[in-house]
Amino acid sequence: MGILSFFSAGNASAQEKKQIVRLAKLVIDSAHVESYKVLLKEGIETAVRVEPGVLTLYAVSEKEQPTHFTILEIYADSTAYRSHLQTPHFIKYKTRTKDMIKSLELVETVPLVPKMKIK
Repeated sequence: MGILSFFSAGNASAQEKKQIVRLAKLVIDSAHVESYKVLLKEGIETAVRVEPGVLTLYAVSEKEQPTHFTILEIYADSTAYRSHLQTPHFIKYKTRTKDMIKSLELVETVPLVPKMKIK
């Protein structure tokens, strides 16, 4: 197998092609950072534990700008993503954090190494 064919999108399995992979980039009001972290952690831990279609939710905040958060989101497919949006834990997160979030940008992505697993 040549290197070009290894990296071609044609080699991704049907499941990988269906995956939703994106970044959620948020800026949180500085007065609410600690409360936001608690709600985010609770929501992520619950989603990963109880939703089989939520493959990864990995959140980080920037060292130099602790009000800036990025969440790597990987869902099995669009059905899993839509289902996630209807769960009680996601609705709780959205409801309780809506006044804490100053900005939200959702960035759709294309995985460069789609078979890579997070250990």
